[in-house]
Amino acid sequence: MIPTLEQLPALNAALNGTSAILLVIAYILIKNKRIDAHRRVMLTAFATSALFLTSYLIYHAQIGSKPYPGVGLMRAVYFSILIPHVLLAALVLPLAIVTLWRGLAMDVARHRKIARITLPIWLFVSVTGVVVYFMLYSG
Repeated sequence: MIPTLEQLPALNAALNGTSAILLVIAYILIKNKRIDAHRRVMLTAFATSALFLTSYLIYHAQIGSKPYPGVGLMRAVYFSILIPHVLLAALVLPLAIVTLWRGLAMDVARHRKIARITLPIWLFVSVTGVVVYFMLYSG
């Protein structure tokens, strides 16, 4: 079933949450030297994030942006999460592509070096994407 435009924000949050979980699983796998499993999970995380980005772009091309309805302290909290989320989200795609490319090429030293930068940024963006969704759409 194809989701409606109104369902896309919830789908986007689910895809972001799934990406975050997959990133943590992949991190645990690589720490346990399970390289093939790590590779499969990271490819799945990348695919999940690519689906998110596609869905996000479709939604915002059709609907535009949704203003935050809160006031006072919660508005300040919202923007303190949203601003770094947006800025770091712009970095995630190129970082993830380079990291994935180096990993698939088994350029291990360079992959590790950039993965140490990519993982926390990608994880932050995925988790804060879910937080932003709940702040905008719940209540």
